[in-house]
Amino acid sequence: MKKIFIPVFALVLLGSCDILDKPPLPSISPENFFRSADDAEAGLTAAYDALQGTGLYSQDLIAVGEMPSDNCTSNNGDVASLDRISWTPTTSQVYNIWRDSYLGINRANAVIRYVPTITMDEARRKQILGEAYFLRALHYYNLVKLYGGVPLRLEPTESGEQSVIALPRATVEAVYTQIVADLTAADAAVPASNTNRVTNGAVNSLLAKVYLTQRQWRAAVTAANKVISTGRYSLVTNFKGLFPAENKVSETILEVQNQGNADGNNILPDLLLPSPPATYSFPKFNIPTLFLSKENEKPTDLTSVVDTVNDRRWSRVSTTTVRVDTVLYVRRDYASFVLSSSRSRGASSNDLGPFVYKWPGAPNAFNSPDNTYILRYADVLLMYAEAANEQAGPSADILDKLNLVRTRAGLAALTPASPQYASKKAMRDEIDRQRRLELAFEGERWYDLLRYARHNQAEAGAHAVTALDIIQQRLNRPDANYLLFPLPQAEINNNAQLQQNPGY
Repeated sequence: MKKIFIPVFALVLLGSCDILDKPPLPSISPENFFRSADDAEAGLTAAYDALQGTGLYSQDLIAVGEMPSDNCTSNNGDVASLDRISWTPTTSQVYNIWRDSYLGINRANAVIRYVPTITMDEARRKQILGEAYFLRALHYYNLVKLYGGVPLRLEPTESGEQSVIALPRATVEAVYTQIVADLTAADAAVPASNTNRVTNGAVNSLLAKVYLTQRQWRAAVTAANKVISTGRYSLVTNFKGLFPAENKVSETILEVQNQGNADGNNILPDLLLPSPPATYSFPKFNIPTLFLSKENEKPTDLTSVVDTVNDRRWSRVSTTTVRVDTVLYVRRDYASFVLSSSRSRGASSNDLGPFVYKWPGAPNAFNSPDNTYILRYADVLLMYAEAANEQAGPSADILDKLNLVRTRAGLAALTPASPQYASKKAMRDEIDRQRRLELAFEGERWYDLLRYARHNQAEAGAHAVTALDIIQQRLNRPDANYLLFPLPQAEINNNAQLQQNPGY
């Protein structure tokens, strides 16, 4: 990896008005930075700031979570390899996610390493460290589910020397062990309420996700239930009201906080929405697999599973007409997507058809203020239902959790007489379907499909559609090597101890 310690603290100094009031330092280093409580706060702010990286929640982590899946398609050259499942070690997203994840890890490591040396309020120190442990765990979770085993860097990288940067890959098991250890440390340190920051709810929501990925059903149920049993969270009444994410307290567990400026922004709306409101016309990312031409339609596309009449997540909310200069745009808003179906003149295929509409704020020239969900309560309810069903099959308890999501969407509540209740497999299929419909375009679908593929490897036929089915569609072969990204070639060039994933 590149030497990134000095840039970390350069960014820290830009992250706090109080810090900006200090006299400028001739250089930034551990010796002259992590010396006060203000420095500890600024270091933590920098660790949160990393979540806004292009490789993470402002672009690539969401794109990778959707573009290879059956939810989305695109002919934009920047994401074409994701759509075709033809990525290589030099694909930009392969490198960007790795780079920005380790940048975030390094910032968290700096907090964990140096904040204990500062004289400050002990309770606040404990909380800062807990938040840093969570952020490190989140980055390692994103890395391990995409790349498999990765180097475990648990100290800040302060030198570009090979002896420092050339770490071997840890095993997948070792990475998960570290993630759980970090989340356990965080759980003991963070509070139940912490506005716009990490809470016990976020810690246990991520733990549930980690255990679900590992098929540790009992542990996943326990972690999810810790969130549910607090009573602090509930689904908002109106699904459409969830978007854009703006710290909607009852359902929000953790969001990336975007300010709509160059220092804190979300570039997704301009990449996803037609023009207008996007800044200009170009082929968009993450085009929903809805209403495709028959020759391009696949049985796994969204068209085959969505109900645009009764499901409030997919049914029409409104029709709006937008005039820009002399051009009239008609847009139909369907809550999860927007259908830009006609323009009076000057039509461009870039701006016609369905587009993701979960970031509906004004794109603002790639500086949108729309937040991005990392964790929300509906996901926790569905994780609980999935893990509990895998443990013991359908139950009234599972129906209670699942029906909260279904009825908010305007769907009838399931009962023990419903066909979905007939078997563990029938209930699993329904939970898979609801996860897809509820969390569409939020960067979850491909990661779920990867989980399902590994579950099917352990239990043949468990899930109806998995990542291997999508790989078969795109490559005409179910190549299991594509269940992992390759390691970035730039990292292999810099670290002789790294070995590439099979098939690349």
